[in-house]
Amino acid sequence: MTRELVTEVESFPIAGVFTISRGSRTEARVVTCTLRQGETRGHGECVPYPRYGETVESVVEEIEAARQDLVNGMGRADLLTHMAAGAARNAIDCALWDLEAKLSGNRAAVLACSIPPRPVSTAYTISLAAPEEMAAQARAHAARPLLKVKLGSDNDVARIHAVAGAAPESRLILDANEGWTEQNIRENMLAAAEFHVALIEQPLPAGKDEILRTIPHPVPICADESLHTADNLAEIAGLYDFVNIKLDKTGGLTAALELRDRARDMGFGVMVGCMVGTSLAMAPAVLLAQGADFVDLDGPLLLARDRPHGLSYSGSLVSPPHPQLWG
Repeated sequence: MTRELVTEVESFPIAGVFTISRGSRTEARVVTCTLRQGETRGHGECVPYPRYGETVESVVEEIEAARQDLVNGMGRADLLTHMAAGAARNAIDCALWDLEAKLSGNRAAVLACSIPPRPVSTAYTISLAAPEEMAAQARAHAARPLLKVKLGSDNDVARIHAVAGAAPESRLILDANEGWTEQNIRENMLAAAEFHVALIEQPLPAGKDEILRTIPHPVPICADESLHTADNLAEIAGLYDFVNIKLDKTGGLTAALELRDRARDMGFGVMVGCMVGTSLAMAPAVLLAQGADFVDLDGPLLLARDRPHGLSYSGSLVSPPHPQLWG
């Protein structure tokens, strides 16, 4: 039976402003892919990644370029060789997972997880701002067990002090989004160690991080922008202690599961992260996050509104998706 493909662009307002070292946003623009076979529909969502030259328009074009192959029945295995890793492949791959699950009558978790999935505890993101503003954000979420703190500007030591003082019981992940330099990384890392920070994410620009091989790691360092797929793992060995796996970078759940397993085999710790998107984008990542060392799937918590049948968040615990949403 042939399939139908529908590609849509949607916007979801962010609750307030989301700021990282590369800029600010007030909305999440996402691309959704729907595959219909008979009366059954599979859905996937992606967030185009400007850091890698992706736009909403370019991602839609990539999905549409695969239309004929998808209509003719292309599956997830062929998708890995037909499309490059990135947001477009992610939307299609996740739609295929959803479609397969519904057609087979088995949940996606049966294939993706070795044991039935359970709720996982997610970080909550503190947006980049002046130290006193970040302290206020942290204070409002001080009951959460894990906060992810956006850094990557001047005076980050003051921001670390402010957030740590405002949420003394929370563990902290510091995410510089490539914003630190060889000149300030030692000072910033010492401040992180002073406050017992759990993890530092991508302190230096990808490709300009060789210094990480020779300086001490008083706090474990996690690769984000320096890692896309399993093929990159050998390049970052000796530089990073953890890897942040995001579906929009790997190009879908299929490739992400391979990356996770190979990273574990090579001795890396695993973090599962996200872009700012809806519960549809987070749903497959919740399956990937089973057993992860750190989970950062707070995208829907940062939005003013989510999709119907969205993921269930109880404090910082996020439950596996309901079949009405995905999988």
